[in-house]
Amino acid sequence: MTMTTDTTAPAATDLTILDRAREIGPRIAAHAARHDAEGSFVTEAYDELRAAGILRAAVPTELGGDGASIAELTALQRELAHHCGSTALASAMHQHVVAFTAWRYRRGLPGAEATLRRVAEEQILLVSTGGGDYTHPHGDAVRVEGGYRVTGRKRFASQSEQGAVMSTMFCFDDPEQGKRVLNMAVPFAAEGVTVADNWDTLGMRGTASNDIDLVDVFVPEEKVLSNRPWGVLDPPLQVISSIAFPIITGAYLGVAEAAYDAAVTAASRRPADPTVQRQVGVMRQRLQVAGWALDGALAAAGEDPSPSYQTVLAVMSAKAEVARAGIEVCDIAMDVAGGPAFFKGSVIERCYRDIRAAKFHPFTPEDTLLALGRDALGVEA
Repeated sequence: MTMTTDTTAPAATDLTILDRAREIGPRIAAHAARHDAEGSFVTEAYDELRAAGILRAAVPTELGGDGASIAELTALQRELAHHCGSTALASAMHQHVVAFTAWRYRRGLPGAEATLRRVAEEQILLVSTGGGDYTHPHGDAVRVEGGYRVTGRKRFASQSEQGAVMSTMFCFDDPEQGKRVLNMAVPFAAEGVTVADNWDTLGMRGTASNDIDLVDVFVPEEKVLSNRPWGVLDPPLQVISSIAFPIITGAYLGVAEAAYDAAVTAASRRPADPTVQRQVGVMRQRLQVAGWALDGALAAAGEDPSPSYQTVLAVMSAKAEVARAGIEVCDIAMDVAGGPAFFKGSVIERCYRDIRAAKFHPFTPEDTLLALGRDALGVEA
């Protein structure tokens, strides 16, 4: 029987971002094990993301992007994680900063449109240091003529190897307001910015989440995006959390799903074994419930979140559920697959290590339980 294959592929713009991710997924997966072994950045994956226009997914359509919603970005990162966890997590850090910048753009806030146009036209990478900073950022800002001088070390800066601009925070001792947090946009090309080559970790080894040193870096006044209270999960940070953490959580759920798929394939050798049947059932149930939790968090956040601590708690609850379920699923997947999964290069072995990073983002699963309990009892954090 003769078959004729149409080799004309539709243009990237004719496909949804999820379709594009599925199309490039196998090509990303082909390099995943090597980057994990080397601890090197997933450069080929980022070439694919740029070629597919995925790095501008969250940019509004009128500015040249796809106008992707938070839910669509979450599904995107979840799909990418089926092929390479490091690619999914690293690019999630870019996507959530772009999504928050789009939130600022919709409110006419300064600098947002110019940044989004650069992402759309040049597909520059935006790097967040928020995971290591959050409510208690590292480093200090000193007021000088025309702006500030900032000094400090930023940790967990994913994609730092190729970043163009970092979204970061510094402490500022205001003589009238006391200790404050300044959110800033700092170019990697600024004098005094150095990226360390020190990302050597258990998992997510291809994210290039190196430390960034800033020494006496000048930041113009117009690049200060907000002036917030120190040590407080204030309204702007509530919005950022409501946008960022579903997207990041999607990446981890995708990692666990990749381990499950590999385990089911391995289990096909022993489908009649009741122990294997139960193990696969447990994994499937845990992933189903975790997916529902993430869906619930996305529903709570909506497509244009308003500041809400209750929304933050919903998002963090889902993240904690995905972290715990993901770790359990990857553990069981290794049991199901047996000895072959213990070897380096195994998809399950890589997922087993990558999923551990889910517990280190704020809030940690334990911090989430404390926050939920305090809120229920009316106790101030």
